[in-house]
Amino acid sequence: MIRTKQFQILTDIDLVWELMTAAYDHEESGGPAAPFFEYAVTSPWHDRSYLRLNRFWLDGEEPVGFVFYEAPVSSRYFVLRPGYESLAGEMIEYAESGFPEFEEPAEFVFVSGQKALVEAAKERGYTLAYEEPEHYFDFRKGKLAYPLPEGYHFVKPEESDPLKVAKCLWDGFNRWELGEFKDWDIPQKNEGRSPHELYQNVYGATIAPSPHSTYTYNVIIADEKDEYVCFSGMWWVPENHLAYMEPLCTVPEHQHKGLAAAALSQHDRQLRPLGAEVMTGGGNEFYKKIGYQETRVYMHFRKG
Repeated sequence: MIRTKQFQILTDIDLVWELMTAAYDHEESGGPAAPFFEYAVTSPWHDRSYLRLNRFWLDGEEPVGFVFYEAPVSSRYFVLRPGYESLAGEMIEYAESGFPEFEEPAEFVFVSGQKALVEAAKERGYTLAYEEPEHYFDFRKGKLAYPLPEGYHFVKPEESDPLKVAKCLWDGFNRWELGEFKDWDIPQKNEGRSPHELYQNVYGATIAPSPHSTYTYNVIIADEKDEYVCFSGMWWVPENHLAYMEPLCTVPEHQHKGLAAAALSQHDRQLRPLGAEVMTGGGNEFYKKIGYQETRVYMHFRKG
């Protein structure tokens, strides 16, 4: 018997991961990869005010469907296990009626392979507003082997300084809009914690560390002054043979020097021997220029 259950953050992270890894294929026809949700919900930019409105569909105790929002709250995503396409209409109806109205119009985001959900959305009056490409790298079709530029070196994640990581991320993503990174002391209560836990505290996340994160595969690049200038996060999902890269940034003064390509090449060296088949990227043409061969399309549907 199919039943529904509302999401509870303290108990259901593993349930989401179970469903998203089971429904995943490299074309994401069952929905986004498992780290997509967990990275968002444990990040400081995510609005957690409405998490209780995310909903599961379960067959007995087995999760088979999930509707959730990311950013903004008005953007809804869907995970549907193959064989349960009959739930598509009910999931679309809930995504429309189960959340309050916001200033932004409700938007449903699908990958092109989510055909049952797309058809159900069309039946309720939703039409394609725009498409968003996302490039990904297939280890079976090529290899990334860009060298680390002279004057730079890799930093082992387990030996990294969490405050420097936070500054690198701030400068890479926020400085142009929000100004300079403001340093502060790490409280004494953090003594003895892992670098990942410290990074999460400094970076501002209120929920840390992510239960399925694999921070030991992060790539950090420093300059001759040992300042961190490039960061590439990595979620290794062995059950899906998936290298989920998130986030990737280079501080402005060190951009266009080949650091990001070198960081992704380091991921290739790390994860190819473990059985990685696909590594995610993004919509920027940079990924295609360095050798990413595949592209999936995210379709954004709105009503009216």
